[in-house]
Amino acid sequence: MDISVVIPLLNEEESLQELHDWIAKVMQSNRYLYEIIFIDDGSTDTSWSVIEKLSSENNAVKGIRFQKNFGKSQALDAGFEMAKGDVVITMDADLQDNPDEIPELYDLIIKEDFDLISGWKKKRYDNVVTKNIPSKLFNAAARKTSGLKLHDFNCGLKAYKNLVIKTVKVSGEMHRYIPVLAKNEGFTKIGEKVVQHQARKYGVTKFGMDRFVNGFLDLITISFLSKFGKRPMHFFGLWGTFMFLFGTTSAFYIGLLKIYKLYNGIKTILVTDNPWFFIALTSMVLGTLLFLAGFIGELIIKTKGNEKHYSVKEKLNF
Repeated sequence: MDISVVIPLLNEEESLQELHDWIAKVMQSNRYLYEIIFIDDGSTDTSWSVIEKLSSENNAVKGIRFQKNFGKSQALDAGFEMAKGDVVITMDADLQDNPDEIPELYDLIIKEDFDLISGWKKKRYDNVVTKNIPSKLFNAAARKTSGLKLHDFNCGLKAYKNLVIKTVKVSGEMHRYIPVLAKNEGFTKIGEKVVQHQARKYGVTKFGMDRFVNGFLDLITISFLSKFGKRPMHFFGLWGTFMFLFGTTSAFYIGLLKIYKLYNGIKTILVTDNPWFFIALTSMVLGTLLFLAGFIGELIIKTKGNEKHYSVKEKLNF
């Protein structure tokens, strides 16, 4: 199979038929063997009924329906697990991504051997204050932290080699950082393509200003995970050992100083009246806790690394 189009969605009943027809037209005009995988992330409208109708009319349409809303990352992960195409293309269901970009994205992966191509919506039709400015700040921080020179990390329109999506595991809200996750797994040929952004035609956006706050928090998380995600003991153990040794050394010094003053008849105070005693004690406790955090983190990685964070209600055509 040439292409798998993976489309996560939430309450997009009005746009699904038009999006399907547009994708199918592009695929058929280019004679691609394809599949369209819709992942219904707990919609409360008639989105799933529309997907069932599309599936009955076109065998290339497949569907995954979640029990409830688990989030875009979990929807993408479910779609990636089922995708069979040599090239996997993701796009949003709100018609803001243009299916006419698919042939060029496909060629970049197949003919130019890119591992991943990320879309860049250079000209946007979003609100400047609530979306454009925060997005520019977020992307600048992501570039600085990750080392990837991409302009639009959060663009839903991306293309991947099948091997990439089978290797990268997306959870939490890490869909923004799939290029970073891919880079961390050793896929270094990551490119960018300017894509057309279209104004939303139906409904309202499902994301508010909180997505940028969450985005920056996730950026901190991914920065940590890229360095210590598979070896948390190297971070927590190091700092835990340092703090424990600092606390132990300080307590030992306080004790020796107390003995010295008593031996030489120098007036002294109770150890518990010395503020350094509590600093030393706190450092020893924190050092122990950090070391244990690293140890527990190692156990969690080894025992729950493949755990899924979503539940599927039903599937179509799989």
